[in-house]
Amino acid sequence: MDYSAANTALWTPIIQLGYISVALLAAYGLCRVVPAIRKSMVPAAVIAGFVLLAFKLVGVVKIDSYFMEGLTYHGITIGFIALTLRVPEKSDNDGSLTGLRSGAIVVSTYMVQGFVGLGITILLALTIMPNLFPASGILLPMGYGQGPGQANNIGTSYESLGFVGGRSFGVAIAAAGYLCACIVGVIYVNYLARKGKVSAKDPGYVSGSLSVKDFETEGEVPVSESVDRLSIQMVLVLAVYLATFLAIRTATSLLAAAAPGVANTLNPLLWGFNFIFGSGLAIIMRLILKALRSRRLMTQQYQNNYLLSRISGFAFDIMIVSAISTIEVSDLRGLWLPFVLLVVAGAALTLVHLRYVCKKVYPGYYYEGLVSMYGMMTGTISSGVLLLREIDPLMKTPAANNLVLGSSFGIVLGAPILILVGLAARSMGMAALCMVICAAYYGAMMAIILFAGKKR
Repeated sequence: MDYSAANTALWTPIIQLGYISVALLAAYGLCRVVPAIRKSMVPAAVIAGFVLLAFKLVGVVKIDSYFMEGLTYHGITIGFIALTLRVPEKSDNDGSLTGLRSGAIVVSTYMVQGFVGLGITILLALTIMPNLFPASGILLPMGYGQGPGQANNIGTSYESLGFVGGRSFGVAIAAAGYLCACIVGVIYVNYLARKGKVSAKDPGYVSGSLSVKDFETEGEVPVSESVDRLSIQMVLVLAVYLATFLAIRTATSLLAAAAPGVANTLNPLLWGFNFIFGSGLAIIMRLILKALRSRRLMTQQYQNNYLLSRISGFAFDIMIVSAISTIEVSDLRGLWLPFVLLVVAGAALTLVHLRYVCKKVYPGYYYEGLVSMYGMMTGTISSGVLLLREIDPLMKTPAANNLVLGSSFGIVLGAPILILVGLAARSMGMAALCMVICAAYYGAMMAIILFAGKKR
């Protein structure tokens, strides 16, 4: 085997991961040194993505787009599997109903973003931009609500259907969503503080303070075992991912044999939404492990919530940097008008919607629930937690837990978005029909938000 630099297959992954690592280090340094960046609370991974993108544009580094897109694709699924494998902690809130209503908030926000996004792009396609891909507006909930990984996947599948620059368009929306989550979110938090609605962060608070119970819970595999605890977590995550691959491959093969026409539409979506299947199989794995322990067929708990959270955080950071670095600015030529309209409308209407529904679901901690949900529904859970820490640094409210609960229930409640993504791309008429479906499903989610758990 050739171990020299001439063997690009051997060295390309290391070089590209090295670029990501250097960019993350540079971004962290900027966050520490530049006060304006630090106060903006923009995640270091987002800054690193733009740093790497700038280096690519000026020719300092050569990005392997195929490899980076692969990292983006796998990163989102690995991150969600790791999050889902965590053992749920006991909560003092009203449990499943809060989780269900939080999930309804997540999905209703998708519907708002999808309705507005499709409305903008259909209107533009019917008037001043006849060549615009009508379904491109549904990339707004993909980018804002689900992040760069899903925007990358759906944008790529839309490119094969005729949307030139679809992948870069989707990832650019997701990147704008991060900036919106942090910059608009920070401005809104400061506005609430000036109005006396919330209190400022205690200057004595140290972010990330942890106790022993955060690292280890009773009954876990001891450190003295021959297998490293981190290795066990990676084994669980990758085993679930392998099962996800096998399950989707089997499903798509059967579908292709039974209904080739339907398979042509659904198979790309099944592979594109593989993180949903991964999360579902992670839940099954978690329940199996719990059952084995309850029947005393297994004496130790193999999951470590702290390490699983760190794995998901690492996967999401890599995903974000790699996704942003592959944006092709030239692909956005001719798409700036719909891009700006989608970004601005999405930011404003998401806030308006969440101000109403969060008041209904989180009456005891309305502002904490609002800012955390806004951060998540324009960025990710991490940006939601960043905003929450500004007004609830010790996490005394259940707001942070509701982000996780809402995301879990949102995976189930949001399954119909698979249908919307596939239908909208077929024609202008189907894209318009998807707007009607968004409105109808929004009504169903609002019914859950307003009436779930209400006494007669």
